[in-house]
Amino acid sequence: MREGLPVTGVEGLDRRTVIVRVPATSANVGVGFDCLGVALDLTATFLLSPSDRLEIEGCEERFRGEDNLVWQSYLAACEKIGTRAVPLRIAILSPIPLSGGLGSSSACVIAGIGAAMALSPEGFDRERALKIAVTLEGHPDNVAPALLGGLVSSFVDGDVTTSTRMDVASSLRFVAVAPPYEVRTADARRVLPETVTRETAVWQMGRCVAVVRAFETGDATLLAAACHDRLHEPYRSQLIPDYEPLRTTALEAGASAFVISGSGSTMLAIADGDEVARRVADALTAARPSFWLRTLPANTLGTTVEVQ
Repeated sequence: MREGLPVTGVEGLDRRTVIVRVPATSANVGVGFDCLGVALDLTATFLLSPSDRLEIEGCEERFRGEDNLVWQSYLAACEKIGTRAVPLRIAILSPIPLSGGLGSSSACVIAGIGAAMALSPEGFDRERALKIAVTLEGHPDNVAPALLGGLVSSFVDGDVTTSTRMDVASSLRFVAVAPPYEVRTADARRVLPETVTRETAVWQMGRCVAVVRAFETGDATLLAAACHDRLHEPYRSQLIPDYEPLRTTALEAGASAFVISGSGSTMLAIADGDEVARRVADALTAARPSFWLRTLPANTLGTTVEVQ
C-alpha cells in the first residue's frame, strides 16, 4: 500500500458495486510501433465494491495480495483525483490470456482507475481516466484503445497525450493465437536496435498511414501490401519460436496480415471476413492444437463503467 495514502475505516462505507468492462487490445498493429492500438471484442469484467478489508478473487493466488495491479491502480488513482481510498472486494472475470500481448495488464489498470473515479463525487470521466492510465502505464498504446474502442493512434508531448480514434471496418476479423509461454517486456525492448536508417523510417511512415486507411475501409489488399514492419517484428520474432511457422500457415490460409500483438507472445492474424477467418483459425489450430486461439471482431465501445 502506498505510504501516506489514507484508507478509511469501515463505518459508513459506500457499499455500491462498480462494474468495469474493459476490452482486450493489440498494440503496434504491425507497423504502428508504440503509437497504434486496436480494441478487440474480448472483454474483461471487474466487480469492485467497498469492503471491510481487501479481498481479491478470480485470479491466481500470487496476484491476490497488496501488489495486485487493480488494487495498486485504484490507490494511485485515488491519490491523483484527491479522494480517500477504502478497502475493496475485487472480483475479476477475465478471458484475456496472461501470456502477454492482449492488454491484460492495461485492463487491470483501467479497472482500478474506473473504480476510483466511479466512487468519487465527480464520477467516471474517460478523458481524465486516459491521462491517469498513461501516467501509470508509461505509454498509451494499450490503454487508449481499451478506453476508447476501435483503432487508436496516440502520441505524447510532455504530460499531454493526444489519442485519435477511428472506426474499424466491420468486415475485418482478428485471429488471436497465444502460445503457452511469455515474452518478457524487458527482453522485447532489449532486442530492439538503438537507431534506424532513414530508409527504414520512410518505409515505416508510409505503411503506417496505409494500414490505418486499410483498417478504416476494410481494404484487405492494401492491408496485405502495407502491413510489413521493419522496426520491431524482425527482432522480437526471434523471441517467439512459433512466429515464423504460424505466420506462414496464416498467410497461406488467406490472412491479409500476421503480426506480433504488442510485444508478444500473442500473435494476430488479420482476415477479411468470417469465411477467411475460419480457414485461418482452422489452419492455426491444426498447426498448434494446444495454443489458445480466438477469432474476434474489433470492439467499438471501449471501457464501460456502471455503478449499482
